[in-house]
Amino acid sequence: MQASRDDFVIAVRSAFLKKDNKQRFSLIGLLFVSMFFLFLETIEFLPIKVIRSITKDVIYRSSFVVSLPEKYLVSSYDSIKNHFNLYSNYTSLKNELIDYKSQDYEIEYLKAENKRLNQVIEGLNFSSAEDIAKVLLDKESPFLKSIIINKGSKQNIKKGMTVLDSEFLIGKVAEVNYLSSRVLLLSDLNSKIPITIEPGGAQAILSGTGIKNGKIEYSKKDFVFKEGSVAYTSGAGGLFKPGIPIGRIKKKENDETEIEFFIDFTQSRFVKVLEYIKENN
Repeated sequence: MQASRDDFVIAVRSAFLKKDNKQRFSLIGLLFVSMFFLFLETIEFLPIKVIRSITKDVIYRSSFVVSLPEKYLVSSYDSIKNHFNLYSNYTSLKNELIDYKSQDYEIEYLKAENKRLNQVIEGLNFSSAEDIAKVLLDKESPFLKSIIINKGSKQNIKKGMTVLDSEFLIGKVAEVNYLSSRVLLLSDLNSKIPITIEPGGAQAILSGTGIKNGKIEYSKKDFVFKEGSVAYTSGAGGLFKPGIPIGRIKKKENDETEIEFFIDFTQSRFVKVLEYIKENN
């Protein structure tokens, strides 16, 4: 009887050891497959580029279909929540309207600053080709922020094109496939664009933080940023047309300065994709 029990224990241990070996081989296999796909990303061979583009289109479209039920549930929840908060929102908006009406002097000041900004960029004329695109998918990670839109090279979308929500800048096209494109958002950790702060006309670089707001870098050390000042694209480097509104200056509790974007990127459903072309006068 004792020998039989020992044989059973040995058999169980052997089975677990075999399972561990299979798991190790599976992990090594997945590692090699991942390295293989990373290697394919670096190859510029035309057939591979076409296959890669088609594969990404299929993945993005499939992800969009799979995410529809979740988006529907989230949208339903938000609708119910907004319904119950309707009176509270009405009261808040009413108070904001009263506050805006009491600040006519500030509006006049901003008009004067806008006139000065127009004088700064006087002589620069731009034409633009505009296309409306639908947001298919949000690609979020702890630090990387981007969206997938349903327009690609078939619709003449090009890498580097400007992307707006309403009239506010949200990012630029970073990757183009045949039927879809990826837009790098301003909040992405890799996003860095030249900006102008008004009033004051200070030049700086806006960097993404991987979270909701952006941070200001490479500005004048003696420049004092005022709460509520507006950040615009400066046009430096030819990345964007100058004067596109981005967000407002916000002071944090530790006296650090950040940019609060005008648009909540997670709520974008349709965006404008533009290519600005500088015209000679």
